[in-house]
Amino acid sequence: MSLPLALILEDDPKLSELYETILKQCQYETKIIESGQEAQDSLKTIVPSLILLDIHLPYVSGMELLKQIQANDNFSSTTVIVMTADLYTVKELAGHVEHVLLKSHGITHLRDIATRIYPD
Repeated sequence: MSLPLALILEDDPKLSELYETILKQCQYETKIIESGQEAQDSLKTIVPSLILLDIHLPYVSGMELLKQIQANDNFSSTTVIVMTADLYTVKELAGHVEHVLLKSHGITHLRDIATRIYPD
């Protein structure tokens, strides 16, 4: 049986590696994508189980990607976890997305969400 795929859309290499480690511990296959443009290209051919989405990506913003993902029926069963370091953005997104993580406090929360989505 293959593992579910988690896309990590994050431009900070240290954070990407940290998120990748957590998601692999939660039994996900992972792919790191560092720019919004690369994410758009990948999402034309990949339908992941989980998308970890940084709001502040280069070239195409995470907010724009979020709108595109939410408008595409191919991703109706994909869980999107939006990440930001901006508390204002967290409050702004409440009610518009199921999961929002404040980067400085979200590591344990990420592990909890990922485990609930795909328990061992």
